Amino acid sequence: MLIPSARLLIATLWCGSLWTIGYLAAPALFASLSDRVLAGTIAGTLFRIEAWLSLVAGILLIALNKAPPRDAARERRRLLLIVAMLACTLIGYFGLQPFMAALRESAGADGVMASDMRMRFGILHGISSVFYLAESLLAAGLMLNLQARAPSVDQERA
Repeated sequence: MLIPSARLLIATLWCGSLWTIGYLAAPALFASLSDRVLAGTIAGTLFRIEAWLSLVAGILLIALNKAPPRDAARERRRLLLIVAMLACTLIGYFGLQPFMAALRESAGADGVMASDMRMRFGILHGISSVFYLAESLLAAGLMLNLQARAPSVDQERA
């Protein structure tokens, strides 16, 4: 009983942080702060923390991904969801973020970028957002997978 509870707790933390930061905190920063550079800096810090939390949670969930032998298909689906979520984090944050940070750093002190740099930043941001959305949707699948009941012995005989 300890492993399923630990899995659920870790997945809830991971998925909840993903949804809270991406869809509540970051938009609230840009809506409430008039300085977009400051809002971006704070949001970037939150996304960095969330990305590291994703790595730790994903690794822990892979280590804890054991189900009763009669539910091997569900275990495989869960592992696939976890690995896909981790891939989204690795590509979306650790793969694209360094390029976005370099573009931001090359902007002037006032945060103004040349139009070609702004376009490249926008493209990278858009691609990163797609990976974040994909990870968010996979997170919903993971939570549903963890909440689904394993078939009982009586159901398997029917």
